[in-house]
Amino acid sequence: MSFDPANFDPAQALALAHKTFEIEAAAVLGLKSRIGPEFAQAVQLMLNCKGRVVVMGMGKSGHIGRKIAATLASTGTPAMFVHPAEASHGDLGMIKAVDVVLAISNSGESEELTAILPVLRRQGVPLVAITGGQTSTLAEYGSVTLDSSVAQEACPLNLAPTASTTAQLAMGDALAVALLDARGFKEEDFARSHPGGALGRKLLTHVSDVMRTGDAIPAVGLQTSFTDLMREMSNKGLGASAVVDDARRVLGIFTDGDLRRLVEKGVDLRASKAADVMRPNPRTLHANALAVEAVALMEQYRITSVLVVDHDGVLCGALNSNDLMRAKVI
Repeated sequence: MSFDPANFDPAQALALAHKTFEIEAAAVLGLKSRIGPEFAQAVQLMLNCKGRVVVMGMGKSGHIGRKIAATLASTGTPAMFVHPAEASHGDLGMIKAVDVVLAISNSGESEELTAILPVLRRQGVPLVAITGGQTSTLAEYGSVTLDSSVAQEACPLNLAPTASTTAQLAMGDALAVALLDARGFKEEDFARSHPGGALGRKLLTHVSDVMRTGDAIPAVGLQTSFTDLMREMSNKGLGASAVVDDARRVLGIFTDGDLRRLVEKGVDLRASKAADVMRPNPRTLHANALAVEAVALMEQYRITSVLVVDHDGVLCGALNSNDLMRAKVI
């Protein structure tokens, strides 16, 4: 094959891109009219599975299968991918009768896959087939068969798997969505399987994970002089200080913003005590609250610092917007 870059036609490339989108969109929409009770049966099989959904596929279908297995696993359905060729050389031992196999093949005649179908049947393993070959070997062995056939590939030669793999992927996503809904899968469940992602940080990070504790908490008594109050705020770097009683129950708060407002009013602060300048009954959170609740509280009341208390109102932590930013909650 020879290619001269000078012959590249940008207009042709754009036209083919448009055509590809049209063909693949039609392939996905075509699935809608062809699924029926068998789709619900496939979902029921996987929902009742006591083991794992084992996804299998060769070539491009195998790549799609890996993605489907990952999507299932991350949305509440235990799943794994097993390569059909490796299955014939020992990996078939990974599959048990309590599992459900989800096999993907456009033709339904992939040799590596059809070779193990009789073994799966003898083991009593339920088989959900996603195939474009409705009279194929794979369809024959399927406990449930889902039609993923397409009118044409997006490839101009009608050879490279393009529209067919898009249809397979869409069918797998449809199964995953139906399953997560049937399981009552929630945002919190998704976060537990994605602890490193943004959603995981938002839904799994608690105030106790990011708050300042111990000596890092700025706090003074009611009779603390204004000078010592400012010293406590400067040393702890929170931009605020709690005002507490002898049992460390929170009585009030004094912030950088409060200081600016008092200075603007011309208040003589030199003889003031903490009790004179604090704002009573400040907004507080419990340590077991989600960090996103602290974000919401700050946004709602336009504050940058929050005190953390236990159920008796005793000060146990503090945090500001910078702490939440470092934790990547905001």
